[in-house]
Amino acid sequence: MHLLLGFASKFMKTNLKTRAVHAGESPDPTTGASSPNLVMSSTFLADPEASFSAEGSHDDDSFFYTRWGNPTVAQLEQKLAALEETEAAMAFASGMAAVTGLFFHCLRPGDHLILADVVYAAVSEMAGDWLKGIGVEISRVDTSDLESIRGAIRENTKLIYIETPCNPILRLTDIAAVASLAKSAGARLAVDSTFATPIATQPAKLGADFVVHSLTKYIGGHGDAIGGSIAGPADDIAEIRKKVGIRMGSIISPFNAWLILRGMATLPIRMQAHESAAKEVANFLENHSAISRVIYPGLESHPQHELAKSQMANFSGILTFQTPHHAVLPKIFSEKLQIVHYAVSLGHHRSLIFYIPTDEILSTSFSLTESQEENYRNFAGDAVFRLSVGIEDAADICEDLDRALSGVT
Repeated sequence: MHLLLGFASKFMKTNLKTRAVHAGESPDPTTGASSPNLVMSSTFLADPEASFSAEGSHDDDSFFYTRWGNPTVAQLEQKLAALEETEAAMAFASGMAAVTGLFFHCLRPGDHLILADVVYAAVSEMAGDWLKGIGVEISRVDTSDLESIRGAIRENTKLIYIETPCNPILRLTDIAAVASLAKSAGARLAVDSTFATPIATQPAKLGADFVVHSLTKYIGGHGDAIGGSIAGPADDIAEIRKKVGIRMGSIISPFNAWLILRGMATLPIRMQAHESAAKEVANFLENHSAISRVIYPGLESHPQHELAKSQMANFSGILTFQTPHHAVLPKIFSEKLQIVHYAVSLGHHRSLIFYIPTDEILSTSFSLTESQEENYRNFAGDAVFRLSVGIEDAADICEDLDRALSGVT
């Protein structure tokens, strides 16, 4: 695999747009093909001295079995590491597979995890079920409040896990400040940066140990491939690859890796388009008579706008909005919207919208204290519509929303 890495390293000092196109890729030495090949083979010719076990000796310049490593997947991983400016990265079958692999690597029974009180719902649910079930102690903390994090740290704290901007309320966490707290406590910091992408934020440069992505979202960008990743120190990634990739088998399909790799080349220009459209849509909604509040890091009305400006080079394309008509709008949106699709997920080239009622998500996904619930409602009210603004023309998106909203105004 070092042969690929050697070619990719030529681009490590280039700018982000160039790395997005070239890092991790090399022309095919046999055919001269410029675009990355899709290698679907599950096995590769082996050296006669090769060991059958993952514990055995294997040539780092060759591939052995796709569960252990694959040329297409390796190219994706090298590009991810180049964009995040970490030593290494590993791709997984999904974002949740990546999070599970991270927890499996960092935590043991009796260890303590500080987990943001508002994170991706499946992460919250998995932590409350599986992690507690194996004896990991968990403190759910509003990670936008540094004193709350400081007060939650214990001698056995091994990992602090944050998400910024967080799903679904778009609350931010100061990565550098939390990294400093983690380091002083001898803990590791993991950041789910799916909403931000490396175009907006590179958490490792701010002190984070691990960066997690759902590749299904912005990095893949086209809504046609599921994947996840962890970027971080090479020694940690090698251990995760052995324990989680090889032994647990949570690897990404080479075909999905190839699709995501193709999408990454346009990530910088797509994120510019997402941000540009989202700013216009956010301003339109903020001035619409049917909308009571819009939350978007790029708006001055966002309560953490100054942090967003200091931490994010791009405000991304996700916004939420509140409306007194929230109960009737899901049906109206699903029937009347023509450009915006009423569907879950986010970060695709097309716009997506979905309804998230506060009482429901608090009862099914988050277990919050009274003050944490109050803080959530400060961002979400009784319900939010999460709008992932695509790369369509912003005026067309606004017109589509306005047409649907006219049914309640």
